[in-house]
Amino acid sequence: MLVVSIGGSPSTRSRSGVLLEQSRQWLQDRGVEVVTFQVREFPAEDLLHARFDSPQVQHFQQLVAQADGLIVATPVYKASFSGALKTLLDLLPERALEHKVVLPIATGGSIAHMLAVDYALKPVLSTLKAQETLQGIFADDSQVAYADASQPARLTEPLQARLLDSLQTFHAALARRPRPLAPGVLEERLISARWSI
Repeated sequence: MLVVSIGGSPSTRSRSGVLLEQSRQWLQDRGVEVVTFQVREFPAEDLLHARFDSPQVQHFQQLVAQADGLIVATPVYKASFSGALKTLLDLLPERALEHKVVLPIATGGSIAHMLAVDYALKPVLSTLKAQETLQGIFADDSQVAYADASQPARLTEPLQARLLDSLQTFHAALARRPRPLAPGVLEERLISARWSI
């Protein structure tokens, strides 16, 4: 099983990044391969000039094509998800999320931004033909606390419980996906099948 996680924050110190990292660890503990991309790691020229021929963009596209599911995490700015994330998603082919399960995660200054997931991010994921977009998680800034630079961020207990519940739902949805047959298996089954007329 392969999951691509996408961090939409331009900042290295990011609450949405904390949730993304905890999700990665949880999935890897259960044997899921997780590859993480951060928008800030892409050359700005590739994103701003939509360089589909960029090796880094092509690598991203290839892994998304191979993935069973995606986790997309973003801060909320001006009642929407990050512009850098939108630019990266725009570099994906039209049906890039077909047959994939997607878990959206967003963080914002207050619960007033909660609907940004439903009204801004989910429509974009739907346009990319995501097979199943889960309800997702929204956390306001008070639910992700930084102690100091040497300590990892802490989630409040209610947020930790919601994240765990969402990850379990995501993992179960990944497990339900039909597995493609290995090359030659279908042909072998057809040849060895008993046919009657």
